[in-house]
Amino acid sequence: MEAHKDALVVHRLLRAEEHLQASRELYAKGYYLDSVSRSYYSVLSAARAILATIGMDSAKHSGVISIFDKFFVKEGKLSVDASRIFHELKDYREKADYADYPEITKEIANNEILRAEKFLKEAMQYVESNQASGER
Repeated sequence: MEAHKDALVVHRLLRAEEHLQASRELYAKGYYLDSVSRSYYSVLSAARAILATIGMDSAKHSGVISIFDKFFVKEGKLSVDASRIFHELKDYREKADYADYPEITKEIANNEILRAEKFLKEAMQYVESNQASGER
């Protein structure tokens, strides 16, 4: 990867980690709706880091998901489970942020933190293996 791409990938992965830490802290304080939202943004930032490895991005969340699925999941570079986590967390985030009476329980918020951790781990493994092999 080029130096600029490397820096952007690292920046977005660090951002993903920050969002995940915020999610954990919000969860610990009982802010389950906001915790789910931060879990989603952790996944979104990690996905954008992966997209940066091939010089792609989108201003829309749906565009990031579409590119992620097309170039990484469908090509077998990342798991179908990663795609499922991304799609489902987006749905939860939209409910948490926009629904009048969202049903986001403590258990759901905790589960989504765990799923975001799983996604971030897979993203980091992909980036590390991509850098080690020199792929672009």
